[in-house]
Amino acid sequence: MLMKVAKRYTIKNTDKETLKQWYSLLSLGRKIDDRAPNYLKQAIGWSYHAPYAGHDGIQLAIGQVFELGKDHLFPYYRDMLTCLSAGLSPEELILNGISKATDLASGGRHMSNHFAKPEWNIHNVSSCTGNHTLHAVGVAKAMKYYKHEGVAISSQGESSVSEGYCYEAINGASNKKLPVIFVFQDNGYGISVPKWEQTANEMVADNFSGFKNLRIIHCDGKDIFDSMNAMAEARAHALEKEEPVIVHAMCVRMHSHSNSDKHELYRDEAERAEAAAQDPLPAFRKQLLDAKIFTKKELDAIDEQAQKELLDAHKASMKAPNPSPESIYDFVDAKPYVSTKYPEGLPSGDAEGIQEEMKFIDALNGTLKAEFRHNPDTFIWGQDMANKDKGGIFNVSKGMQIEFGYDRVHSAPIAEDYILGTANGFSRFKEDAHVVVEGAEFADYFWPAMEQFVECTHDYWRSNGAFAPNLTVRLASGGYIGGGLYHSQNIESSLAPLPGCRIVVPAFADDAAGLLRTCMRSKGLSVFLEPKALYNAKQAMAKVPEDFEVPFGKCRVRREGTDLTVLTYGNTVHHCLEAAEKIAADLGKSVEVVDLRSIKPLDEEGILKSVNKTNRCLVVHEDKVFAGFGGELVALINEKAFESLDAPVRRVGSENTPVGFNRILEKAVLPNADKVYQGMKDLLEY
Repeated sequence: MLMKVAKRYTIKNTDKETLKQWYSLLSLGRKIDDRAPNYLKQAIGWSYHAPYAGHDGIQLAIGQVFELGKDHLFPYYRDMLTCLSAGLSPEELILNGISKATDLASGGRHMSNHFAKPEWNIHNVSSCTGNHTLHAVGVAKAMKYYKHEGVAISSQGESSVSEGYCYEAINGASNKKLPVIFVFQDNGYGISVPKWEQTANEMVADNFSGFKNLRIIHCDGKDIFDSMNAMAEARAHALEKEEPVIVHAMCVRMHSHSNSDKHELYRDEAERAEAAAQDPLPAFRKQLLDAKIFTKKELDAIDEQAQKELLDAHKASMKAPNPSPESIYDFVDAKPYVSTKYPEGLPSGDAEGIQEEMKFIDALNGTLKAEFRHNPDTFIWGQDMANKDKGGIFNVSKGMQIEFGYDRVHSAPIAEDYILGTANGFSRFKEDAHVVVEGAEFADYFWPAMEQFVECTHDYWRSNGAFAPNLTVRLASGGYIGGGLYHSQNIESSLAPLPGCRIVVPAFADDAAGLLRTCMRSKGLSVFLEPKALYNAKQAMAKVPEDFEVPFGKCRVRREGTDLTVLTYGNTVHHCLEAAEKIAADLGKSVEVVDLRSIKPLDEEGILKSVNKTNRCLVVHEDKVFAGFGGELVALINEKAFESLDAPVRRVGSENTPVGFNRILEKAVLPNADKVYQGMKDLLEY
């Protein structure tokens, strides 16, 4: 089968109407580009502007090749002409620049120069350079799965390719043969850092020359026709071969990196003059005049029309409303699934009709499979979690690949950023799609994914409600398995301060099933922390009703009491229950054990109800006491239940040291039933 050859553009074979459209876009875009800094000087806005002048050819080409309704475009902060060429209006660009409430990209929430139009799949991307490459790969992965004819286009500067997740993205795209076009707009500088300090190769695209299933196209990003030919060829190749393409476009940065940068400090006058002399706009104008396609009068008329469009857009934008202060609370959290069976999160009586108790791990495995049957647009991937009948290190996903197939259940490279970033991108393609990821084999190894995780947490807010990544991040957390430094961490205190994510930590099989189901049926981002010591633990077994559901933000009283409230979650729930029984036997005191289950959102009402009843409170968790999540619980009680207290709120948790591998060291670091008992006793005797 012969590959379709993309049209080759030359000044002779391109019709006058097309050339007129291109010149109009180039003229209008440059006028907006030049005007943008004036908004800041006039204190109107556009406090961040990265001029694109010198990138004109490649940016015009990206926008012209982009096909609405088929493609997904991920522009970076210098891509103003790209977005204008793709169809955004001058008014839409200016609304973003001056951060108005009607800005399509974010309603003024994201910094200026981050242009987007979500309804057209022109995506709102991060300020972290190159971050969106993974999202583009994720979208392309979905395109391939759903047999959608289109490409994902990711655009960035050459210096951002130094980021590790760019290599992860390109490696993943070439491995899976995905229709992605990675555009590197090379202007020689990463702010003030010259290219030679970024990479040994003069052309950063050449760093990937050994990658299989990857086409690399070089072009002059200043030249309109060379850029158009490169992008048209790249799109045709990506569609025909279903494999990624890098377009490396040589550009020139005519101005400073942005309006907060002064290139006079690191570029001498001769270099600046040379850059200005390479201006693509007058060069294209000269081409049109020399070829006698347009007269000077005709081009002047186009320039005048562009100036009028700019002024009209400016006037309309100035009338647009500013965002209201109250709107900061909108779109922080996406819509959670609301249980109709168990709205209060209570078990169904005594799990009537159920004879056998289920292990924690079997509850997880059974729920994953049930939800995959319930929603055919559900997927799971992660490290070492799907190979025939094997289902991860702990076999939580055992048998899933056999039942649901490789496309829905598969392992991923050992690249945490890639795992989470591509899941984010995949969920952008289809609103009903939900991706479960094993974010790392152990929670301890999740840190490389943190930048992508942060993106996920504020995607919904940053896009003003246009997009929320429908993801459940599963992480095996905690100690008590002799895992040492890198297999024993609890990370909830690091994740909880980030708005836009839910965090749950079940301690029993029934809650594991119910909370996982709720996570997988909810919009937005959920973190499901699995205390791995409980996977096969007898004390975590429970009767699990069919299709059991547990809502977010509802604690569960695991043991009623009147003399002391213990707030806990995860592994330490069982230590607290054991210690409470011993307290009753030794001291005749009644301890109420409250299993929080949901860290975020938190059941403030349930917590305060218990504390107001017992008038004493002990907070117990596995994580370190210092800066652990328990500090937030103590603050809540001091703020809202202080007058009910007969004693200070105290905490029991890990020592402020790493977790030792030797079992003697592990025991010395982590909390246990004896330490909890002593904490209860001290507080009861206060």
